[in-house]
Amino acid sequence: MFILSVGLSEKGLKFRSTEKQEASTNLMHRCKIDIRNQPHVQRKTAIICTIGMGPACGSVDKLKDLISAGMNIARLNFSHGSHEYHEKTIKNVREAVQSFSKKPAVAIALDTKGPEIRTGLIDGSGTKEVELKKGAKIKLTTDSAMASKCSADVLYVDYQNMPKVLKPGSHVFIDDGLISLTVDSIHGKDIMCTIENGGKLGSKKGVNLPGTKCDLPAVSEKDIKDLEFGVEQGVDMIFASFIRNADGVHAIRRILGEKGRFIKIIAKIENQEGVENADEIIKEADGLMVARGDLGIEIPAEKVFLAQKMLIARCNVVGKPVVCATQMLESMTKKPRPTRAESSDVANAVLDGSDCVMLSGETAKGDYPVATLMTMSKICLEAESTINYHELFHDTLSCITRPPDITHSIAIGATSAAMSCNASAIIILTTTGHSASLVSRYRPMVPIIAITREERTARQMYLFRGVLPVHYTVPKNEDWRADIDLRVAYGMKEGQARGFIKSNDLIIVITGWSKGSGHTNTMRIIRVP
Repeated sequence: MFILSVGLSEKGLKFRSTEKQEASTNLMHRCKIDIRNQPHVQRKTAIICTIGMGPACGSVDKLKDLISAGMNIARLNFSHGSHEYHEKTIKNVREAVQSFSKKPAVAIALDTKGPEIRTGLIDGSGTKEVELKKGAKIKLTTDSAMASKCSADVLYVDYQNMPKVLKPGSHVFIDDGLISLTVDSIHGKDIMCTIENGGKLGSKKGVNLPGTKCDLPAVSEKDIKDLEFGVEQGVDMIFASFIRNADGVHAIRRILGEKGRFIKIIAKIENQEGVENADEIIKEADGLMVARGDLGIEIPAEKVFLAQKMLIARCNVVGKPVVCATQMLESMTKKPRPTRAESSDVANAVLDGSDCVMLSGETAKGDYPVATLMTMSKICLEAESTINYHELFHDTLSCITRPPDITHSIAIGATSAAMSCNASAIIILTTTGHSASLVSRYRPMVPIIAITREERTARQMYLFRGVLPVHYTVPKNEDWRADIDLRVAYGMKEGQARGFIKSNDLIIVITGWSKGSGHTNTMRIIRVP
């Protein structure tokens, strides 16, 4: 853990690694946690904020406030809003970034609506509701003639193959699981059900079929148009909803095409099938999101934390970024302080190994978007400071038989060296971000300052835990080695400005032996002037 030493040193405040890192077991490590210690100044876990349609956070001024408070990735939810609206939001995000004298890297993520099942209209109206009573019988039908004639007795569902995939005893959840039905019998297009949990039901509500394998298309027609729009707008990443297997990832890559080949695909795991096929999805996607909202409907609520820990661990082992999302600080949508359980939830997502944590309605429509973001940032800092980095490094290292390439070996060596010499930071010069992602995989206890001339690379590197991307805009020096020294010096100044690099500190520097990407093979330990 990093604690703050407040001695009278002329060099000012200094963060140091304590003997706690040398604890022989994780249990003893936790025994030595001291709540009076101050965490490190630099947060390692990135924070994703959903940008909503209202004035809560969509204006340039509000976006500037969020960026100042620590937003790293702006998420646009394409389940709502038109292309015109989202185009304006993207423009506002970029305008907000440009308003800073030292322009921060802020990524833009497009979250697809994904394939979904919905009910029809209640009595032809989008505003009417009906009361479904527990124990009553109700008929679900795929007959399109009933699409606008739904009632307490008959509900239209727009998934035509639903009678084929369900069977007696299957469960049907409606409206985020608030209403649950059990299938009694199936007759052609009609599914006879018993209402297990009732309540008021409006029009066009979502339907979940927990434990049932569906043959819905991986990408809907709306998704295709949205993805093409995302390519045109130059978004940095796609949060792909309801990915059930590797084919879903492949389908999205085909739609993104050559023009969108640099866009990262983060596959959202939201049902049992996605959990079961996690390994093949992780292999093909650029990362995962544990989307606990629909996942908590599709699998029992008491199983969600198991899926979360398993999915995060599998991503950590192979070095793919992973996001933990949904209801993390839900109460702060309307209240200025989180519940104690929410604080623990965010902290445990960090301790589990999440690279990023996400805010949804809290920032999209909440009353306290900036306060919520600042609260999440503080929790992340505290959680990061309690990690047993020595143990984590060796655990991760034990999952690899041998480093597959030189860059990988350099990443391992840099992480180890940073611990052994108590370095203040690791500075990496990178073009694609690959070397920075490899170092992130081994979870060094110090920040990874990644210097790049590629603006897109800078934005996308926020997906990786511990990476502080810096977009270097100074023109290239004709003397290549002099250019390296200038970039390293720039990284030092960035760390000094943020308060975690001091004069006379040791830092680890990772560079390449020649120009261009793919040549990272040099590690140096240098002392800050």
